[in-house]
Amino acid sequence: METTGARRSLTCLLITWGVTRLLLLLFVFKVYVFPGPDVTSDVSVIYQDWYDVLRTGTFPLDDVTWQYPPAAALPILSPALLPGLDYASAFFVLAFLADLVVLALLVYAGRRPDKRLRGAWVWVAGIPLLGPTGYARYDVMVTAVAVAALLAGSRHPRVMGALAGFGAMLKVWPALLLLGARRRGGTWAAAALTVSGLAALFAVAMPGAFAFLTFQRDRGTEVESLGSLVFHVARHHGWDGEVLLNYGSVEFLGPWVNIVSTAALALTGMAFGWLLLWRLLATRFEAHTMADAAFVAVLMFTTTSRVISPQYLVWLVGLAAVCLCFRASRMGGPAGLVLAACFVTVLEFPLWFAHVVASDPLGVTLLAVRNGLLVLASLAAARVLWRATVPKPTAPLVPDQAARTEEEPASS
Repeated sequence: METTGARRSLTCLLITWGVTRLLLLLFVFKVYVFPGPDVTSDVSVIYQDWYDVLRTGTFPLDDVTWQYPPAAALPILSPALLPGLDYASAFFVLAFLADLVVLALLVYAGRRPDKRLRGAWVWVAGIPLLGPTGYARYDVMVTAVAVAALLAGSRHPRVMGALAGFGAMLKVWPALLLLGARRRGGTWAAAALTVSGLAALFAVAMPGAFAFLTFQRDRGTEVESLGSLVFHVARHHGWDGEVLLNYGSVEFLGPWVNIVSTAALALTGMAFGWLLLWRLLATRFEAHTMADAAFVAVLMFTTTSRVISPQYLVWLVGLAAVCLCFRASRMGGPAGLVLAACFVTVLEFPLWFAHVVASDPLGVTLLAVRNGLLVLASLAAARVLWRATVPKPTAPLVPDQAARTEEEPASS
């Protein structure tokens, strides 16, 4: 029977969610204007332009800012489900509904015997910390699919695989959810069937489904990424590059940028190598391991990427929330660091983004703190995952110990 304390906690959770989401809706609908650049312009301009092209039955073949797998067309086209609203308003309503779906999933999971509501609290707190950006990008919809996949994982592996495959066709990163999946159970097979089926469907039905694969070859280093700190500092010491809007984000372009971008890719490769080593050596898999592994993998890939857009933090909040649904998970520390990074993120974008672009002391400090928090979270989460799943090597016996061990049974 549910206790009075549990009911109060749930009531407090729902009230907090309602108040914070009302504020987000007031911001994206511009009842109140959030300070800094208008984060909703991506929806009203870029997304709507894509919508106009996609509804004709083809992908934006001449737009290099379209850098997404083919199923991304679905959330971009989804405002057509609400014909009584203009495009941007319909999109914000759907983002709100996706947020509500995540809350419902986390609350339902958190009230099961071996789980708790702490994960739902992470979601309730994390999204408003990012400001209106959370509702002004389709990442909240992708995160809803990823959360559903992980929560289905232990009991319905094929459902988890299908959802992870669908998520990967929306925005690639949900493929990392499969890292901690058991080899048996059909998870990987379901994911492969979903990806191949959707890929074939879009390839036949809409021209240019995979043109996005060639649209990022000439990218620079985005001004909010870990590697960008090199150029933020270098600008004060004579570096003669420039900051331009490039491939849909503000990036550094100029001397040495290709080297820093290559270094970022190398770091990502090293992270992938560590994850593969972990998967080979891990032997202790519990109910929460799949969520923990997904959180670590996405956290590592986000931190080392040459692009760290503010909406990427939505992914991390959702995965951290799933981890903390499980009583046995030890990801509380890394999740707290991610929440702190969300708060610093809204300060650097959109609030003081002009300072970031100018590479002045305030902008550089905010970026150093935010990216430092992500690095710490990555290292801490990786350490927790490794210690929880990889057995410690046993020290070999020295000759005297081995001899005594062999003699003991004979003398007893």
